[in-house]
Amino acid sequence: MESFSSKDMAMKAQNKILSRMASKSMVQMFIDDTSSEILDEFYRVSKIHSGNRTEAQKVVKDLVKVVVKVGILFRHDRFSQEELSLAQDFKKKLHQGVMTAISFQEVEFTFDKAVMTELLTDCRDILLKLVEKHLTPKSLGRIRHVFNHYSDQDLLTNLYTPGGPLWPNLTKICRDLNKLVEEGKL
Repeated sequence: MESFSSKDMAMKAQNKILSRMASKSMVQMFIDDTSSEILDEFYRVSKIHSGNRTEAQKVVKDLVKVVVKVGILFRHDRFSQEELSLAQDFKKKLHQGVMTAISFQEVEFTFDKAVMTELLTDCRDILLKLVEKHLTPKSLGRIRHVFNHYSDQDLLTNLYTPGGPLWPNLTKICRDLNKLVEEGKL
């Protein structure tokens, strides 16, 4: 007898629909206003740094798709106990990365690109391990694309240059990250 689960089918359908609809209006259904403002700043940073509007849009769209898909997996209790432990590891590493990013911005000239790159790489690796059994190779590629893009040492150096063209964007990102931390969302 063939196994059939309407719950599995509904989740696949929801995932399929959402993967095609990662527009700003869809983001607002799953991501609060503060997070949306951070994503807008990530887009601006990518666009200014790369000079490529299309690439900036693609990396943020990939980020949104990943966030939504992981959220769906979590909401539908798809993670095993071992994977939930990995999710906690990811949450801790992400929190450490956020606090480090904020600290580097608040105390000028303390930025260490090796530290930020390592934190982002660790987050990427934990997230990949968490979702490897649940997402397609294309989605795993999106995770790599996002983390590799934002862990680029030239991008990070330009971002953390006080008075540089990306400094105002970093200031806004860190302000909003701080707000999410204070609200207990990060």
